[in-house]
Amino acid sequence: MPRFRANCSPVLAVDVRDLSKRYGRHWALSRLSFQLAPGRSLLLTGHNGSGKTTLLRLIATATTQTAGDLTVLGQDARKERESIRRKVALLSHSNYLYEDLTSEQNLMILARLTGVPSARDRVRSLLTRVGLGTRDQPVRTFSAGMRKRLAIARLLLKAPTLALLDEPFGELDPAGVAEMEKIIGELKAQGTALILATHLIEQGLALCEERLHLSEGRRIDP
Repeated sequence: MPRFRANCSPVLAVDVRDLSKRYGRHWALSRLSFQLAPGRSLLLTGHNGSGKTTLLRLIATATTQTAGDLTVLGQDARKERESIRRKVALLSHSNYLYEDLTSEQNLMILARLTGVPSARDRVRSLLTRVGLGTRDQPVRTFSAGMRKRLAIARLLLKAPTLALLDEPFGELDPAGVAEMEKIIGELKAQGTALILATHLIEQGLALCEERLHLSEGRRIDP
């Protein structure tokens, strides 16, 4: 008969303890603490400059904390950045696209790095889904909305364990917003943990199970 470990609990998607981040003399985050269980979704709200983007960048290991502890998917965000990055996808204002390559070429690079099976078929299917089809123009010719659609396709190709969405509805037309809502629902159904930062609070509340509200880098009641 197999043995089971006593008090065995799933690894948290995010574990934040007294997390602080300073830029010069400005504290973007100050002694923030919260936890996100695996497969759960969190709505992140707050005015501009409240620390939302800084928090997402810390979790994505795009920057490092000034003080405090941050564990992502059971791994230390300071010491195991590369491992975390393989499992986490950040959709942000900076889309980190290769400007002189086409949308397909952008995704094929990621597919090769992550070992996606049947990569070309998968890439083309995702591009069709986000409304980019077989466009062969370089990304530098794309509108802001097209860039956002390509970034969404890249997120889906990565199939992350944790998805970080910073204003994912921005720059999208109504059809794109509806598709983004559908994608969020699919990610949740697949068991992906998710943090959604948006100013569209009612929309976010309908999509997420938990809420964290920031003001001047601190957690407060909304």
